Amino acid sequence: MDLSRRTVLIVGGTSGIGRELARRFASAGSTVAVGGRDTDALAELSAEGIGTFGIDVTDGASVARARDAVLARYRELDTVVTMSGVMLAEDLRDPAHFEAARTIIDTNLVGTIRVIDAFTPHLVERGAGTFVTVTSGIAFLPFPPMPTYAASKAAVHAYSEALRAQLDGTGVGVVELVPPAVATAGQEKVNPHAQPLDAFATEVMRLLSKNPTPDEILVERVHMHRYAERDGTYDELVAQRAKALAMLPGRGN
Repeated sequence: MDLSRRTVLIVGGTSGIGRELARRFASAGSTVAVGGRDTDALAELSAEGIGTFGIDVTDGASVARARDAVLARYRELDTVVTMSGVMLAEDLRDPAHFEAARTIIDTNLVGTIRVIDAFTPHLVERGAGTFVTVTSGIAFLPFPPMPTYAASKAAVHAYSEALRAQLDGTGVGVVELVPPAVATAGQEKVNPHAQPLDAFATEVMRLLSKNPTPDEILVERVHMHRYAERDGTYDELVAQRAKALAMLPGRGN
């Protein structure tokens, strides 16, 4: 992928990984727009010269309005990145977790589908373009305190694979970005092993710039997650990660 000539929309790019990638694409020479719900963050990005659009991926009408506004301004849009995501801990012994599960699925999975559906006709009509979906190392090596988050990201992985197959021959590619734990929004305090955001973004942009672009963008730190089953470490690592269940209220004793 030539990072200097793209017209990129990053949905969910108002913070963290999405915001950093927006800045990296812009620095590389691409035209960049960001969609999200945080009006203050959108204003800050607009001041940096990045196009901004309000969008709530849990609301189909909001997605449709944003699509129309984006395409009215950026007819040459060729890259759509679906970053929106919610990560919540859940105690499956407590039926009250269901509301968290519903929120996660509606944002991470259904929200991704809404965005892809909104822009598929445009990219197919162009005959060229790229969807970049965002999953997680947790899709391949679950973190037991966050069961629905893991399930939602595993579902986006499967959806991405099917989307790539269905769009074969249209000129529209599908690239799956699989982050490990990345030090954003205080993550470095919660997880001292999280990869620094700057290093992660640098590695991602290097991988995206390859020609042909890989179907999966796998930084080195996520290999242990992505290939745990292949490497025979899956059961051991899941058991280790299950120790974190002690972080759930009432589970520490």
